[in-house]
Amino acid sequence: MTGSTVLQARGLSMRYGDERALVRAVDEVDLDVPAGQALAVMGPSGCGKSTLLHLLGGLQRPTGGQVWLAGSRVDTMSERALARLRRDRIGFVFQSFHLMDELTAVENVELAALLAGQSPGRARKRAMYLLDRVGLADRAAHLPSALSGGQRQRVAIARALSNEPLVVLADEPTGSLDSAATLEVLRLFEELRTAGQTLVVVTHDARIAAVADRVIAMRDGAFVDDNRLAGAVCDGRR
Repeated sequence: MTGSTVLQARGLSMRYGDERALVRAVDEVDLDVPAGQALAVMGPSGCGKSTLLHLLGGLQRPTGGQVWLAGSRVDTMSERALARLRRDRIGFVFQSFHLMDELTAVENVELAALLAGQSPGRARKRAMYLLDRVGLADRAAHLPSALSGGQRQRVAIARALSNEPLVVLADEPTGSLDSAATLEVLRLFEELRTAGQTLVVVTHDARIAAVADRVIAMRDGAFVDDNRLAGAVCDGRR
């Protein structure tokens, strides 16, 4: 790995079934994501995007290949080590938010920091800062049921940033949002990109490309196109 590479995959594969009915969900892909790059992986439903993200984030183990995060090999880690990695170094954002319904917005955001051993005071301060950053400081005491879809996704993004992750992995983050809420989330991703947060977003929504430095097209488990956009990160620099 180079010093500026945060996330790397080599020959990464995920296969299901046997030779008679073999499914190549991810088919021997190579990937390098420099620090500070905003990468969008695009393609139709069923092309392997979400599986790729789960492999990169240690949510699934590959059937072949390697995954590295900041010099540490992910695919061979123990379950305990993977849990620590996901907690401390990766921020996940999901289409269905995955917020705790019984916790307020600020409690959802601070939970990861508390689990990582931060003091309640420090975790709450960080959570309030992040909610303010995503424009929801005035909704801190609201339960998810009292928030719109766009607001819940912004809470989920704030939660993903709680432990200052090396990389944020987002799985179809606008997939269940209406147009207005999608624009809210896209604006927030643009702010994160400008601030230098490393992002990997998988989506079938072409609007995501507007907030990316680089767009990879995926079909049938493989990368079929890789475009670096104007002003993109290259070797860790814009």
